[in-house]
Amino acid sequence: MFVGTHFPKLDEKGRLFLPAKFREQLAGGLVMTKGQDRCLYVFAEEQFAVFGERIQQASLSAKAVRDYVRVFFAGASFEVPDKQGRVTLPTALREYAGLDRDIAVIGASNHVEIWDAPAWQAFLATSEQSFADLSEEVLPGLF
Repeated sequence: MFVGTHFPKLDEKGRLFLPAKFREQLAGGLVMTKGQDRCLYVFAEEQFAVFGERIQQASLSAKAVRDYVRVFFAGASFEVPDKQGRVTLPTALREYAGLDRDIAVIGASNHVEIWDAPAWQAFLATSEQSFADLSEEVLPGLF
C-alpha cells in the first residue's frame, strides 16, 4: 500500500528519485499513465495487470469506456527504476501533467500519483475542507 506525500524534484533529464518508502514495491517495474485531475498514475506492474483485467470487464459498446481505455492505455509507459531508485518520466506524460521541476508524489492506496507541486497544493486548498466537512458515507461500509 502506498501512503504519504513527498516533494522530490525532477532533474534536467526528466527523472525523479522515487521516495524511499515506495522503491521496494516499484523496483521490479512500474507502469505510469495519465490520471484524472492532470496527474500521473503509477502502478507496480502486477497491480497494473490487475487493473487492466478489471477494465476488460467493462462494455466496449459504451463510448465513455472506449474513450477512457484509449487514453489510459495509449499513454501508458513501462519503466524500471535504475539502481539509484530513479525513473524517467516520458515527455508526453510530463506535458500532460504540467510537470516542470517541483513535483508532489503521493501515495494513493494501490497506486502512486505524481502531481505538479503547485497543482497539488491548489487541489488540497479546495478539497481538504470538503473532506473535513463530509457528513455522508462516501465509501460504504468504511465509516
